[in-house]
Amino acid sequence: MQNWYEVHVKPYCIGKEGFEKRIRAAFKHAVDDGITALSMSFGIGDSVFYDNDIHDYITAIETIRQEIAPSISFLPEISFMRTENIKPIEEQFEKILEFDYFKSIDLFGDDKQSVDNFKSIYRRAKEHGYILKAHVGEFGDAELVRRAVDVLELDQVQHGINAVQSKSVMKWLEQNQIQLNVCPSSNIMLQRAESYKSHPIAELFYSGIPVTINSDDMIIFDQSVSQDYLNLYNHGNLSAEDLNKIREIGLKGCCDY
Repeated sequence: MQNWYEVHVKPYCIGKEGFEKRIRAAFKHAVDDGITALSMSFGIGDSVFYDNDIHDYITAIETIRQEIAPSISFLPEISFMRTENIKPIEEQFEKILEFDYFKSIDLFGDDKQSVDNFKSIYRRAKEHGYILKAHVGEFGDAELVRRAVDVLELDQVQHGINAVQSKSVMKWLEQNQIQLNVCPSSNIMLQRAESYKSHPIAELFYSGIPVTINSDDMIIFDQSVSQDYLNLYNHGNLSAEDLNKIREIGLKGCCDY
């Protein structure tokens, strides 16, 4: 996926202008898709386009949002790449906390890599009322999902579909009501699920685990949230009633914070 991005996207989205073009397109797409509550992830690395000035970075995001999607309930998310060198990230995050702008935190990258060294950052995020999320269980196994939730005290898991490998992990997620934010088209295109019909979101949902349906990177996967609802319905994975319940879970997850 990263190689495809480097060839097909990066040459056309250069520097600050390119970053803002992508953000404008994301907000415009959300409006066109009828989204009323939006959680959008921003990588801390993109602050380099503003000389790593967090104030200017946040101002640019918010200015674009107010211009294009002022009526959307917006929960901006700050995301970090897994790394062993945690000190610079701790320093960056302290600066981010000063602005009280972001509402959630996410961790991406190799989801088989340990999350233990991010505990201090997640404790700070929790102290400031952030929704705690991390990418895990898309490539990593079910036990890694449980461990990441336990170590980082996660509220939600990005993907998490490999929890279906373990009945005990699914039961644990259900008992603790840990929300899984699933991206069906992304999972299928990255060969983490065979098809919409057999996608594990149904088994997870029927096991009592709160799940939501999300778009991943629209530029790469070209599937909106609405399209993925239809994809799952048209392939017989979930009923209209099931999908409406999932829609309500997503709205509740936004409105509760």
